[in-house]
Amino acid sequence: MKYGLCHLGVVPIRKENNHRSELTSQLLYGDLFKIIDQRKDWYKIRTAWDDYEGWVLQQQCFLINKEQFVGLKELPSVCTTQLFDLILQPNGENFPIPLGSDLRALSLLNQTLDQIPQPLEKSKAEIVKTAYQYLNAPYLWGGKTPLGIDCSGLTQIVYKIHGIPIKRDAYLQAEQGTTLSFIEESEPGDLAFFDNEEGNIIHVGILLKNHYILHAHGKVRIDRIDQTGIFNAEKNTHSHKLRLIKSIL
Repeated sequence: MKYGLCHLGVVPIRKENNHRSELTSQLLYGDLFKIIDQRKDWYKIRTAWDDYEGWVLQQQCFLINKEQFVGLKELPSVCTTQLFDLILQPNGENFPIPLGSDLRALSLLNQTLDQIPQPLEKSKAEIVKTAYQYLNAPYLWGGKTPLGIDCSGLTQIVYKIHGIPIKRDAYLQAEQGTTLSFIEESEPGDLAFFDNEEGNIIHVGILLKNHYILHAHGKVRIDRIDQTGIFNAEKNTHSHKLRLIKSIL
């Protein structure tokens, strides 16, 4: 089996092995993965953080061996905490990396960052502070950065920045943590999930204090939430129907 990591700022993960295929997620700088298939110029990968599978362009991968993969994976997770940081390369060329990039492979890639952040506290209060950094980021199906993000990408990357792994898609995230019976039992930093008419989980957001929620819908925004769901004051209607609330921490 081959192994690799993302040595660029952001790399698209696609459903199939062609450029026109649906964007399903993204690799951020430093993300580790296993290569489980290969076709022409494409690798099918399984990410180390959440076992997510998809296709990436070979030219956008940096291959490593098993020992390097295992060694990096065993290191404590340290992610960037600024909207964007600048990676410094020995040849003098630099490039930006987004919030939530993994810094464990810096020395392996012979790259540097001006200031390495300290690991953030694993607390709901700190998770909420991090979530606010994505406010007004445009919605992008499959996105995971401040320049474009989807609902489950938002919740996953915010928790990742604090070293807490949760799955990529909303319906899988809904299977994690402890279920709460009422909104009144929840705390800021908990996750609320929403379903469609068929009962499928299709949306997720991060609860805030005083019955508000931060979520990606058109853009990352803050709306009211009640036992029915998310209330959009601009349209004077509920935009999402509440299914359940989960405490991950």
